[in-house]
Amino acid sequence: MQTKRRVQRGVVTSDKMDKTIVVKVERLIKHPLYKKFVKQTKKFYAHDETNDAHVGDYVELSETRPLSKTKFWRLSKVLERSIESESSDKSGETEGGAL
Repeated sequence: MQTKRRVQRGVVTSDKMDKTIVVKVERLIKHPLYKKFVKQTKKFYAHDETNDAHVGDYVELSETRPLSKTKFWRLSKVLERSIESESSDKSGETEGGAL
């Protein structure tokens, strides 16, 4: 029987490494004394087999076995593309033969 894997959602902050992305996950924590909600952020290194995610994309990660010293997460899916990555994909296609 397989156990249910944990899931995190966040924004890609770096995709400069090969098959690895850095994802910033934000969550709200209630302060114990002042009862105010405080935003906490944490960085996760995740495995991106196809180099599909780019900076600014909103992605979903799932927990996996340790892949390296710092990677314990895999990219499940890209939930929302950033505007920058969409425009760079389109501009790359049109630049082919124009001189």
